[in-house]
Amino acid sequence: MAMRPPADVAAPGRAGSRSRVGGGMAQVYAWLMLLPSLVLLAAFTHYPALATVWHSFFSTPKANRPARFVGLDNYAALRDDPVFWQALWNNLWFALVTVPVSIGVALAMALWVDRKLAGRGFLRMAYFTPTVLPMVAVANIWLFFYTPQYGLIAQVMQAFGMPGPNWLGNRGTALPALMLVTVWKEAGFFMIFYLAALQSMSPALREAALLEGASRWQYFRRVLWPLLMPTTLFVLVNALINAVRMVDHVVVMTRGGPDNASTLLLYYIYQVGFSFWDTAYAAALTVVLLGVLALVTLAKFRWLDRRTHYQ
Repeated sequence: MAMRPPADVAAPGRAGSRSRVGGGMAQVYAWLMLLPSLVLLAAFTHYPALATVWHSFFSTPKANRPARFVGLDNYAALRDDPVFWQALWNNLWFALVTVPVSIGVALAMALWVDRKLAGRGFLRMAYFTPTVLPMVAVANIWLFFYTPQYGLIAQVMQAFGMPGPNWLGNRGTALPALMLVTVWKEAGFFMIFYLAALQSMSPALREAALLEGASRWQYFRRVLWPLLMPTTLFVLVNALINAVRMVDHVVVMTRGGPDNASTLLLYYIYQVGFSFWDTAYAAALTVVLLGVLALVTLAKFRWLDRRTHYQ
């Protein structure tokens, strides 16, 4: 009479098949959990990007003329477009000024409110308040500040006997005026990330540095700043993206003037696509903008990631 194996002992082949089936079901379950996010990501990120690249090789369809393939004609027109080069130059200066200044101000504010101060909670709230304001509301507030003769800045300057210039109507001051608004709006947002990073550090690091005779500057440069590099990398990428996608302040405050002195790339794309209704040329401009942004971000990651210490 044959003996049956105990119920709790499985055959080797059957155990292997069960593990493979279990692993396969786990993978299916994982992909099903990711499916909604993947669908949304593909529908609202990857498909629009690929469709924009595709439409940049066609002409703009009209009422009685369908779109036709034109190859690189849109990019050739872009190469000879002086407004595009002016917008690109403006955006370059806008990013070179607002990104490091916003990060520097945010770090200084985070170091300040990280101390034991009287009214520290109120000070943090004051620094963070511009962040929660809508972009259009911020632009209208500063539009009142910059108004000639009647604005707040003009009133203060007139009180000291100085004439207030037309900040948004002068080619030399229109873009710096937008830069100041951007720094005021974004510094408080970046401060939150630096403050969270500072509060996650052990106080023993500062105590050990002081015992070794390190000054405050040496402690910041040799200990604090290297440990803040992951946060700095994150903030740097976000600040760059914000500098490139800035359009609200331009629409409300200057509309690109005077004489395209404050025209940024995204505003020019908006103007070409929705004011001139040249969607094909706007698609070519968008492809160039995405390409420049991707290259700069990739270079930042490759350069800064080697100098970043992750705890």
